[in-house]
Amino acid sequence: MVMSEEDRRDALSKVPAVTLGFWVIKITATTLGETAGDTVSMTLNLGYLVGTAIFATLLVAFVAWQIRAKRFHPFLYWATIIASTTAGTTMADFADRSLGIGYPGGATLLLACVLASLAAWRWTMGTVAVETVRTPKAELFYWVTITFSQTLGTALGDWVADAGPGYQGGALIFGAALLVLVGLYYWTAVSRVWLFWAAFILTRPLGATVGDWLDKPVADGGLAFSRPLASAVLAAFILACLLVVPQRAGSHPGSSDGGRLP
Repeated sequence: MVMSEEDRRDALSKVPAVTLGFWVIKITATTLGETAGDTVSMTLNLGYLVGTAIFATLLVAFVAWQIRAKRFHPFLYWATIIASTTAGTTMADFADRSLGIGYPGGATLLLACVLASLAAWRWTMGTVAVETVRTPKAELFYWVTITFSQTLGTALGDWVADAGPGYQGGALIFGAALLVLVGLYYWTAVSRVWLFWAAFILTRPLGATVGDWLDKPVADGGLAFSRPLASAVLAAFILACLLVVPQRAGSHPGSSDGGRLP
């Protein structure tokens, strides 16, 4: 049987189509990354360095598995995303607090890492459009950039929340910024590729501030929910989404069919 062009594209694509479901799961995964990372480093009192070692090891294992896979597997992809966001939480906290460079220093350093990763990716592959993530080299750039962006998002979320708005205010600020990107997508000709990466980065501080709001003490502006319980509920929600919401490989913003950025 002759495969259609769409079937051949989906068979080669290793990342999911960008739909409303994608962004719902992504935001939930980033929130889970915050609560799960804090569970290990704070609740279990293992510290940021040990937490980073644990989640970075898991991340490397999942990325290697993802790269070796022959096609898109939803559960594997989102497990890798969750590993990157939990590793990002502990790495950002380690940089900001244990290294003593503070939130501005950590955010600046990590922003430079994201931009350097994107620049190297574009210089090597000719594009940073994620629909081209079909080779091991492109996948490696993809996951390195994602990990840096997740770590940057954690630092940004903590910086904004600590600057005065608090966790709820920070969540509102980053949610509003995402709405601005939605407007740019629908009513301007701004590059869909760069809008995708901007949205991908901004969902992380949104999740970070929501996660902190859920589990931080009431005296600090949080709801004081149990971190392990919050993590379990968020993980169950993601699992339910993966079972109920159709997951397929597909085009992303910047591809021939334009993709979608809700």
